[in-house]
Amino acid sequence: MRGYEYEKRVRIAKGRGDEKGKRRETNARVLDYLPYGHPDDSRPVYQKKPLVHAVGEDQFVLIELSPKKDKIPSVYDRVYIGEGERELIDHVTKRLRYKELTPTAKVELPYVLEILVKENEERFIKAFNDAKPITTRLHTLDLLPGIGKKLMWAIVEERKRGAFAGFEDLTKRVKGLHHPEKILAKRIEEEITEENIKYKLFTQ
Repeated sequence: MRGYEYEKRVRIAKGRGDEKGKRRETNARVLDYLPYGHPDDSRPVYQKKPLVHAVGEDQFVLIELSPKKDKIPSVYDRVYIGEGERELIDHVTKRLRYKELTPTAKVELPYVLEILVKENEERFIKAFNDAKPITTRLHTLDLLPGIGKKLMWAIVEERKRGAFAGFEDLTKRVKGLHHPEKILAKRIEEEITEENIKYKLFTQ
């Protein structure tokens, strides 16, 4: 199966649709709060407004947000950005590229991603339970950092005995596999930071 078609099926299977049916983020995690706007903004201080750099919880989209007046979100805060009334965020300003994040946001991104993976263990254990070949020579598990051929086949063989119940069950049953939440968070980070990455498992 060609890579694009496989990727498309993965998205549809996860309820995300294809390129025309992207789901919008409903919640995001704060990576940085900029009380005086972006430092590269050359306008006078009185014309600048506070901004928030954040990452979406579902598709891991990097976004710039405008907080409500007198609201000061903290790093790691979960903020609602969906339809209807919002407590902290007034509106979404724009989608960001990784290179547009502040230095602080770049530093915090890996930690936030790991938190999100841990909090959504039921969703992310499927990356190991449902992984399938992409081509005759490439398996989805090959895309995960630190998963070589030996570990890949160990995972495939072990799950024949039954699906992995969670990260702890996975590490107990597959020798040599440690901290799957870090592995998955690193893969998500790669998909965010490398714009020309060929296969995407978790991001738009």
